[in-house]
Amino acid sequence: MASNEPWLLENGSVKRLTKETRHGHGHSRTAHNKSSSSLRRKSDMSLVSKVPCSTLRNLLANLQEVILGTKLAVLFVAIPFAIAAHYFGYARPWVFSLSLLGLIPLAERVSFLTEQIAFYTGPTVGGLLNATCGNATELIIAIFALKENKIDVVKYSLLGSILSNLLLVLGTSLLCGGIANLSVEQKFDRKQADVNIALLLLGLLCHLLPLMYRSAAESRSIDALSIAKETLNLSRASCIVMLIAYFAYLIFQLWTHRHIFEGEEEDEDDMDMSQEETPVIGFWSGLIWLISMTAVISLLSEYLVDTIEEASTSWGISVSFISIIVLPIVGNAAEHAGAIIFAFKNKLDITLGVALGSATQISVFVVPMSVIVAWIIGIKMDLDFNLLETGSLALTILATAFTLQDGTSHYLKGVVLLLCYFVIGASFYVQISPIEPGLHAVNMRFKTSNPGVFSV
Repeated sequence: MASNEPWLLENGSVKRLTKETRHGHGHSRTAHNKSSSSLRRKSDMSLVSKVPCSTLRNLLANLQEVILGTKLAVLFVAIPFAIAAHYFGYARPWVFSLSLLGLIPLAERVSFLTEQIAFYTGPTVGGLLNATCGNATELIIAIFALKENKIDVVKYSLLGSILSNLLLVLGTSLLCGGIANLSVEQKFDRKQADVNIALLLLGLLCHLLPLMYRSAAESRSIDALSIAKETLNLSRASCIVMLIAYFAYLIFQLWTHRHIFEGEEEDEDDMDMSQEETPVIGFWSGLIWLISMTAVISLLSEYLVDTIEEASTSWGISVSFISIIVLPIVGNAAEHAGAIIFAFKNKLDITLGVALGSATQISVFVVPMSVIVAWIIGIKMDLDFNLLETGSLALTILATAFTLQDGTSHYLKGVVLLLCYFVIGASFYVQISPIEPGLHAVNMRFKTSNPGVFSV
């Protein structure tokens, strides 16, 4: 720890370094870190400091900071219960539910640990680390689903993360912030929102092209295998384009236009944040904890993917609804709660950074990376998310763009976004997804026995 302090001083004060680190991934990472910090609690080291053995004292201090240093610590109990339920053969829906609950504090702790490591790595590496780990949970779940060849689960869960960020989180934040600040006009910086909306529109275009190509090819009676092959090739090319855009996005925020993302709220919060802007664990401790947390996330993600269909059957809810609505809401609950808390405090730049930043990262990084990973392991995943899914995504981005176009906010905008989310959720609730053979078979039998009902 001491050996790192001259390096920190040589490159600026601790506060200065942390500010740059938070801006390493642009305002979205600044907002993400601040949002996560709202769920942290200060640890009381008075008892730990009395332990005579230094090794044991350091271990206990790390446990207190990492495990007990969050308001979500009680949910860590779900992790051993999920593992026990899996190995002792308890009902699969229980394994699914416990795994989902266990992922909530893990996602918040990964954010905390990357922020701690960034104190020692510098602003650039810290920004890249935050960018990589920002949506690690979604990417890990996607990889395990791809290994099980559950491509639709990957598509649904990633789409659901984008929809929940843009409609549910942003809508709830604008509603709560508007009600809590009725006497004050809420304003935010449009520059950051415009950058994220532009990237979301690029991602939408890359989703639309495979769908439009397939529809156009089918109208010309082209061979189905040829259509599938060309759609896959177009999707992979589009993913490369999106990844290029994402890396340009990082360069834009890390080096060339960092000043755009230095919002006014940064100056307002400097005095309050300064007491939190010092590392509480060492570099190697943070790295070991980060690897351990990632391993546990991987284990719970595997349980989640293996049991999602059994949970769907047991609860009588479609897999598409669980993947698009339930998984994103519960999996990102910590981050979403922080965004809403800052909306109450009339700090919409942080709230928008969380909602738009997370949606942008999933759209132009996690989705194309999932397609590339699938390509590497021999799975044919494309960007054709079907008409209902792609249409919902398009209307969501347009609704969000129009809502944020004037740089001001009030509670009615939040109401509209939330109602949009409820309508889209209802459409997926009644949808029968292609990965549910039982329900699909029932539907086909009904069509067969009642042909007149479906005739024109």
